[in-house]
Amino acid sequence: MQNKKTIKIENYQVTGDWGRQSSLLQEKFPELTDDDLEFEEGKEDELIRRLEVRLNKKHDEVVNIIRKSQLETI
Repeated sequence: MQNKKTIKIENYQVTGDWGRQSSLLQEKFPELTDDDLEFEEGKEDELIRRLEVRLNKKHDEVVNIIRKSQLETI
């Protein structure tokens, strides 16, 4: 019997001023384009997948990066 690791991917919801947050992210990560940071409410998963690919980071790393940008806009 094989052990399968179950990876729980956290559902993340963008809150606050996304325009300001995306500007901060572009300052920190110049490789991010406006298209990479395009966001529609309820489509956080699409945003996170684009950022995972562009930044070559895992899901939880991208969520942490976004959370930090939210804190900086408060």
